[in-house]
Amino acid sequence: MTSGGNRSKRSWVVRFIVRPLLILFALTILWVLLYRFVPVPFTVPMAKDFFAGKDVKRDWTSFSNIDPDLPRAVIAGEDGKFCSHFGFDTEAISKAMEANADGRKLRGGSTVSQQVAKNAFLWPGRSWLRKGLEAYFTVLIELMWDKKRIMEVYLNVAEFGIGVYGAEAAAQHYFDKSAKSLTRSEAARLVAVLPSPIKRDARNPRGYTARYAKRIERWTRVVDNEGFDACLGL
Repeated sequence: MTSGGNRSKRSWVVRFIVRPLLILFALTILWVLLYRFVPVPFTVPMAKDFFAGKDVKRDWTSFSNIDPDLPRAVIAGEDGKFCSHFGFDTEAISKAMEANADGRKLRGGSTVSQQVAKNAFLWPGRSWLRKGLEAYFTVLIELMWDKKRIMEVYLNVAEFGIGVYGAEAAAQHYFDKSAKSLTRSEAARLVAVLPSPIKRDARNPRGYTARYAKRIERWTRVVDNEGFDACLGL
């Protein structure tokens, strides 16, 4: 009786817990693999803007049609160790945790890979569930994509303004030109708005945003000269 009960319990666990988890795992693998080759059709922020009645501007463009200084500026301003880490910058995360614990202004420690995981597969938020899933998808994309693809997806799903998503839409919106024709200064200004795209303007940056854009422009030269963009084959 006891043996039969144990078998029944194991059968229930396999059927209702293990099997669904394995199916879910397989589906996420296929999902990440699919996005390795096809454009991400939409993100949660895009969908929210669309259903809120906002004019969503987005035009997927290949990495080769984006001026090299834009991914360099992203490395300079958003993720200096992009080419050398495996999805997580432990030093940046540690500094962010210290600042937040000290009660200073909240800061993030997210890499470009983590932001892609969040934007392409998940939703905005600070819950432990969402952060855990973000870490999971970050590992998957680092395993299944190359760095160029990670940057390409990032540059196509990042929010650059109200309803403005991706490098091509941002270049057209702010500078009336294609992403392939951006200058180094324009690329730096686009990256300068990324931490707060709703409040900042890349066309006529002022105050802190203008100063930050100038710093990014200087750092972009360093990224180029020192080869910190080597993984992108620029």
